Amino acid sequence: MDTTAMGALEEAHLAAAVAAACACEEEDDDLEMLGGDAEPAAAAAGDAMEPAVRALLVGLGEDERREGLRRTPKRVAKAFRDGTRGYRQKVKDIVQGALFPEVGVDKRTGSAGGTGGQVVVRDIELFSYCESCLLPFSIQCHVGYVPSGGRVVGLSKLSRVSDVFAKRLQNPQRLANEVCGALHASIQPAGVAVALQCWHIPLPENLECKTLQDWIRTSHSSRSGVFEGENSTFWSDFLALIKLRGIDMEVDNHSASIPWCPLRSHEVPLSNGHCKKSSTNGMVSAVTSMLLSLGEDPLRKELLGTPQRYVQWLMKFRACNLDVKLNGFTLGNVSIYERPGGGKADHGAIRSELHLPFCAQCEHHLLPFYGVVHIGYFDNGNGEGIDRSHFQALVHFYGCKLQVQERMTRQIAEAVYSVSHNGVMVVVEANHICMISRGVEKIRSNTATIAVLGQFLTDPSAKACFLQNVLDTGGSVV
Repeated sequence: MDTTAMGALEEAHLAAAVAAACACEEEDDDLEMLGGDAEPAAAAAGDAMEPAVRALLVGLGEDERREGLRRTPKRVAKAFRDGTRGYRQKVKDIVQGALFPEVGVDKRTGSAGGTGGQVVVRDIELFSYCESCLLPFSIQCHVGYVPSGGRVVGLSKLSRVSDVFAKRLQNPQRLANEVCGALHASIQPAGVAVALQCWHIPLPENLECKTLQDWIRTSHSSRSGVFEGENSTFWSDFLALIKLRGIDMEVDNHSASIPWCPLRSHEVPLSNGHCKKSSTNGMVSAVTSMLLSLGEDPLRKELLGTPQRYVQWLMKFRACNLDVKLNGFTLGNVSIYERPGGGKADHGAIRSELHLPFCAQCEHHLLPFYGVVHIGYFDNGNGEGIDRSHFQALVHFYGCKLQVQERMTRQIAEAVYSVSHNGVMVVVEANHICMISRGVEKIRSNTATIAVLGQFLTDPSAKACFLQNVLDTGGSVV
């Protein structure tokens, strides 16, 4: 498609997005989680987003009518709507009625928990959307407060107030400040302390992680009232109480100076789409309309350049028809044929390439999933294996596009089998951001998929041998 036609198509999609922004049709299956007067506004936001997501799919060279993508605009709109529901919530509605009298030993500061006492809720698992690139990031939040006036607040409210501000476009330090300020104003304690540990996914080309702990990690804190001051004993007690959970904020504090968003360092024009024409201008405009749908101001200082950064991320997963070569064989449109399985195979002929990192983009939600690939295969009898760099290129080839884990696992297995012919086994272990950000919020969940071809199908002991090899090298096949 020539650039003129592409530009016209992008402009048509943007016009549709702007027109849809005025619509107020409700999506019944999505409203149950919101409640109150926010429901019609939330539905309208979803309606405005769907045409914008379609424009992004077209810009990526995808066919939006393909079965796997047909409902993607609706899913993406729902994920963003749920992931930013904090804009439609008020702290006073959460805290109101949750303050309880609890008389302590005297009337001094902290009397509700005994003289000088404080209350700390640790390990609150949250996620938010990075305002610099619109990718979700994971948060472990710790909140403490010192009661005053003989009143305590329901413990669940500390978590719920934290979630209100996490469910907005954020950066970690502002999130800590907003949670601290809101709790201090609403429950009027002697002081509030908030500590956050945050993890941001790295760029795909730098992705060499197996777990969430290998993400870009920073720590941030905020405090008010009696927690303030270098010599505050309340702050020292707070740090000591979260240290019992293995969190040492004094050691982690240097990380606050680490650049938070890896895409932030990319040079982008600060025009949010209103600049010299380019092949991605329509996509940038579509993301800008998504921000407007959320009730955000795309010209807010912290959001300048955000649409461009999000488009840069998506373009790393652009559809392509390039072939990749593996050991002299071109793996573009491979043909798979089965060889009859014989008796027991020689396990000494099993070769393995394990813990190959990857990052892909879920085609159902336009959110990343990441992890490792383990490949086992029988050599073809010449005693020569395939170089690891070829396998890594293969994993990258099938990972860096809109994908689903099941398909990627099968594609890698079929590609390797087209070379080895004797037998292939592929295990993919991945964490899916969509399991966090679309209401499920299963932050520590992990998905494993397996594909088996050739001799591995007929020899259970060969499969067991390969899986044991994965475990022996630090894998965790689920």
